[in-house]
Amino acid sequence: MTSSDAETEKLIAEATEWAAQDPDPVTAAALTELTSLASRGVAAARQQLEDSFNGTLQFGTAGLRAALGPGPNRMNRVVVRRAAAGLAAFLNEAVGAASPGTRPRAVVGFDARHNSDIFANESAAILTAAGIETFLMPSALPTPLLAYAVRALDCDGGVMVTASHNPPQDNGYKVYLGGRAVEESGNGSQIVSPDDARIAAAIAAVGPLESIALAESGWTVLSDSIRKDYESAIAGLADTAKFPARDVKIVLTPMHGVGGETAVSVLEAAGFKDVTLVEEQSTPDPDFPTVSFPNPEEPGALDLALEAAARTGADIVLANDPDADRAAVAAQDPDSGAWRMLRGDEVGALLGAHAVARHAAGEASQTDVTPGLAPRKGVFANSIVSSRLLSRIAAGAGFAHEETLTGFKWISRVPGLVYGYEEALGYCVAPDLVRDKDGISASLLIAELAAAAKAEGKTIFDTLDEIYLVHGLHASDQLSIRVADLGLLDAMMNRLRADPPESFGGSAIEAVTDLAEGSEHLPPTDGLLYLTRDQSRVIIRPSGTEPKLKCYLEVIKPVGSAAELAETRSAARTTLDHILADVREALGL
Repeated sequence: MTSSDAETEKLIAEATEWAAQDPDPVTAAALTELTSLASRGVAAARQQLEDSFNGTLQFGTAGLRAALGPGPNRMNRVVVRRAAAGLAAFLNEAVGAASPGTRPRAVVGFDARHNSDIFANESAAILTAAGIETFLMPSALPTPLLAYAVRALDCDGGVMVTASHNPPQDNGYKVYLGGRAVEESGNGSQIVSPDDARIAAAIAAVGPLESIALAESGWTVLSDSIRKDYESAIAGLADTAKFPARDVKIVLTPMHGVGGETAVSVLEAAGFKDVTLVEEQSTPDPDFPTVSFPNPEEPGALDLALEAAARTGADIVLANDPDADRAAVAAQDPDSGAWRMLRGDEVGALLGAHAVARHAAGEASQTDVTPGLAPRKGVFANSIVSSRLLSRIAAGAGFAHEETLTGFKWISRVPGLVYGYEEALGYCVAPDLVRDKDGISASLLIAELAAAAKAEGKTIFDTLDEIYLVHGLHASDQLSIRVADLGLLDAMMNRLRADPPESFGGSAIEAVTDLAEGSEHLPPTDGLLYLTRDQSRVIIRPSGTEPKLKCYLEVIKPVGSAAELAETRSAARTTLDHILADVREALGL
């Protein structure tokens, strides 16, 4: 027998054992079929088995996320049961240490992806059997609503079964902590280190699958009032006194996800009555039939929404990803007449400036605040790969500002947070309600600022230009390199460290920061930050959720007058193009 034959037999034995214990007849049958084909020498079947049994899906700060299917390296009922049992053990230990004799509380939510409801129901049964007071969302609902419920219900833990904007074959398991299981700064936020490692250890310590108890009843299925409470709280963010305008025509797409009904209800409750849903994408569909990739950032994802906007004469397009924690915005560019989606950094700046205006309105009757001189209470924050423009907006208005690592698990923990965002279309505009990115509350405030601009005879692009005139034109771009072999990411990062570039876009590199070394303000993370003499910035890092190397570019150009904006924009684009070429060369592409 060759070593290859021996490996195949071992693989088939593992798969047969897994199929025998799998509680899901669908994945068990698929595994039985694969083992039969592999034993007959079908190479594709053997490859699938290798992928499915090549290690165990690792639980980290992003929880779990992978393709659905059988085996320890896929999302399935076996993996989810073990994850739920491990989380239950963690919560019992954490809450027991903080409040001896106290029963932990947890809430479980789910989206409309394949198996999300099954994973959520079994999680509720396992948490309940472990002695945890458990609440289950009444239906497939947005991720921000689960984050809201963790705080609103004073829970110690929360689970959201979702793969957000991943392809239809994926699912995931996102964990939040609250109450007595975490410090107040993390109450209602996604997990961070060291809690992720502690939960992972608890999962690893779970015994055989048959030892995991599932209660037949005992958890509370929440009524629809939890959704109505969230909608009321978010709609209440609208500032009708300072920003009364509501004349804005909106096209909205939930992109086959779970946010449509909730988003429309919030917008209408806040007075935005002219909202048209993209009919083909209005109801949840786990197969996402009209988009190749259900992420608003992907080319073509907004085509149907833009067509509807042009057809109906809309002012703006709002798009949520399938679990509605992100928001995208598109409008008709007055320079070209074409509809285009705004970059996340552009929306981040608009919402930041709008947050300043809202706070100024609230202070006007209380104190005489001089922007830039009298510090205001509260902090603006964004991830390190996002634009530096928000820091200038904050400083100009007297707010403190912080940079964090990528991910809302870090942004939401900033003490005194008033507003935070990251360039990947994530915005936190109401941290007291939702300590996570929330595409629905963000959409509401985008509608508010767009209506205010329209009432003054302007567009949101005009508002952006006004920001640039004060703080300089900040232009950004990205380069994403998807790889089949994760080892290539390490190779590219090693190449950069061994043979560093000397300039980007014709400007000498004056400072290089290896983010892996960490700093007083940022924990270590794999990445390199370059700052050039003309203040252009390049950050290169492996993605934390996908097999990609991501490169973030930003240039800053001063603007003397409105008449110079077009020329300055063109110069910024030229510089970005040159930097992109230099980055490709540095990576050996």
